[in-house]
Amino acid sequence: MSRTVQVTFDAHDPRSLSRFWAEVLGYAVPGPPGVELTDGADPFEAWEDFLTGLGVPEHLRGARSAVEDPDGDGPRLFFQQVPEDKVAKNRVHLDVRVAPGLAGEERMAALEAECERLVALGARRIARHDPEPPLGAGHIVMADPEGNEFCLD
Repeated sequence: MSRTVQVTFDAHDPRSLSRFWAEVLGYAVPGPPGVELTDGADPFEAWEDFLTGLGVPEHLRGARSAVEDPDGDGPRLFFQQVPEDKVAKNRVHLDVRVAPGLAGEERMAALEAECERLVALGARRIARHDPEPPLGAGHIVMADPEGNEFCLD
């Protein structure tokens, strides 16, 4: 029997980081349990209302957030608030697949275009690795707004 996975991020600001990753991946922030979100509704406002109704103190309302693949194919990403800073390189990271099937300069141009878009969203470019055949197709290493490394692949 196979299992599904959820990828969990420790974060200072879970809501902000979930907004970033929703934009990166084309994911959506799910609404609270039992709440139907109408088109254009802000899921963060829905969560605020839901948590207020449960009596959750204001300082805890932004302590968790999540994003989900609207098609149900990719893993759910969960963000939980922690007090400590990130201090070392990730041992596990996400590869954001933006150029599957592309090679050489066409691949690197697609990665550069996506890198530019993500930098505008708050990501930081760390390094470009050009293609090194036969095994290295080329990729760009980046960090999200809280410093978590990921690759554009």
